[in-house]
Amino acid sequence: MIRINLLPVKAAQKKEQARNQIIVAGAFLLVTCGVCYFLYDNLQGQIAQLDATISRTRTEIKNLEKKIGEVNKYKKLQEDLQNKLNVLADLKESKSGPVHLMDELIEALPDKLWVNQLVQKGDSISLAGVGLTEDDVATFMTRLEASPYYRSVELKVTKQKVQDGLRLQNFELSCRMEQPKKLSAGK
Repeated sequence: MIRINLLPVKAAQKKEQARNQIIVAGAFLLVTCGVCYFLYDNLQGQIAQLDATISRTRTEIKNLEKKIGEVNKYKKLQEDLQNKLNVLADLKESKSGPVHLMDELIEALPDKLWVNQLVQKGDSISLAGVGLTEDDVATFMTRLEASPYYRSVELKVTKQKVQDGLRLQNFELSCRMEQPKKLSAGK
């Protein structure tokens, strides 16, 4: 019987298989490296886009901060202007106060009573005058108390005095001046 030695063929087949496995492993390694490079390049592109977006956003934020600063500046100016307008309105309102005080005083005067002296210190007012009777003085005090500009009307002194054959009542009273909260449109 003939014997054939197949050992060199098996060795050649093993070498061939090893070479094929090395080629497949190399190809797999090459494809894996290609995929990794593609993913790396893609991520680098996304990072560059995000960096550009961040840069644009920071620039926008700086511009908006400048605009906010300008808006705050204008709000402060508007607030200052409103405060000045309020002060002017208060001055205008208080300017007409003495006119109203005198008008209310004249309206409160009975026919037979005269005011000789009016002294104002702050919100305190002292009045001195002459009336024909005590009732005239009482009527005057009642009318003053009813006025929105006079409060806490108190009689300090009343003295009877005879002058030219007439009995007259000298009086002194004190009160507080009060500015009403809102003046009516007619005054």
